[in-house]
Amino acid sequence: MASKPDSRSKRYQNPNHKLRNTILLLIATILIIVSFFVWRTIHNTKGVIDRSYAGAGLTKSRNVSNIIKSGRPISVLLYGTDTGELGRTYRGRTDSMMLLLINPKTEKTTMISLPRDAMVSIVGYEDTFPQKLNAAYAYGSTATSIKTVEAFLNIPVDYYALVNMGGLANMVDQVGGISVDSPIDFTYSQETAHDYGPNLYRFHKNSNKYEHSDDNGETWSASKTRMNGDAALAFSRMRYDDPDGDYGRQKRQRVVLEGLIKKSASVSTLLNEKFMSTISKNVRTDLTFGDMTTMASKYINAKNDIVTEHLQGVGTSYPDAEGNNVSYEVIPQKEKQRTTNLARKALGLKPGKTGLPYGGKIPTALSTVATSLRPVGDNGTSTTTDDTDDGTTIDPTTGD
Repeated sequence: MASKPDSRSKRYQNPNHKLRNTILLLIATILIIVSFFVWRTIHNTKGVIDRSYAGAGLTKSRNVSNIIKSGRPISVLLYGTDTGELGRTYRGRTDSMMLLLINPKTEKTTMISLPRDAMVSIVGYEDTFPQKLNAAYAYGSTATSIKTVEAFLNIPVDYYALVNMGGLANMVDQVGGISVDSPIDFTYSQETAHDYGPNLYRFHKNSNKYEHSDDNGETWSASKTRMNGDAALAFSRMRYDDPDGDYGRQKRQRVVLEGLIKKSASVSTLLNEKFMSTISKNVRTDLTFGDMTTMASKYINAKNDIVTEHLQGVGTSYPDAEGNNVSYEVIPQKEKQRTTNLARKALGLKPGKTGLPYGGKIPTALSTVATSLRPVGDNGTSTTTDDTDDGTTIDPTTGD
């Protein structure tokens, strides 16, 4: 009896075909496993990021959802506090403030430090003038900070992020440390806030080398070039021994942030659950999981070119209700206009006038005081009327 052709073909298959099918099956299995792992990682990461979300509590000056989806430049108001782990109800003065302007088209990120002691009229609390910029958060939380910065510089603030500077150490450790150059020579202990004491660090000007001492500088470790979290925190906290005071500290904070951005701004890091868990404990932001994944894909190359700037003020003082002199930084209109020009260009916006001298309008009863506090020679405009009602304010429909 003749064998059935179908049976013979099944019995004597080409060995190469069997090997090919086995390999394809193996690849398919690997893909399924990897897909499940990626899905699980994304799912877990989304949950972690969701825990760090906290709405800004205001209607934004432009449609941020459309802007980030279309890959247009965005702004983030970063402000740091030196407390323990953040709670959603925390409210107090912020220790540092910074604008992060991310332009995916030019592949550039611009960081602008804002003096925490800048004299302002807080939007919504104008009758408390004069106030420091970092008090805006204490008075009205995130929404008030955003409104005051927007009124001060006439630029849109798209998102915010409140960062616990104490948690910075954990974030730096999670990315494997950072290597940055110090702008000055200095020695610092976080325990004493001076150049002596336990847990002492020694940094060197124009170098990424540093040493550590546990015995008040009697002996030092070998030089290291990669800062761990504790070293990065010491590097960014020192203020009193810096010849530039708080401006010097702002500069070092920008350096640390730049190093952290370069190490963390990747899809693999953003999908690292341990790293994101650290973020969720130490950051509150109105960036959603979708926003962050969009940034990781469309804005990632902007981390390669980071420009740092700061808003320079003139020191002055004014007595508080108890008669104690309080130090402030008054920002000349010319300096504010320079910063507004820089920021609007970084965001791809049309040129526009900077905001009122103090941000919020000054009550008539306080106008004489406000004018007297302006720097000598400052040709700032009226402190009680709005200069930006000339078509240069933000159009929420276009973002310009």
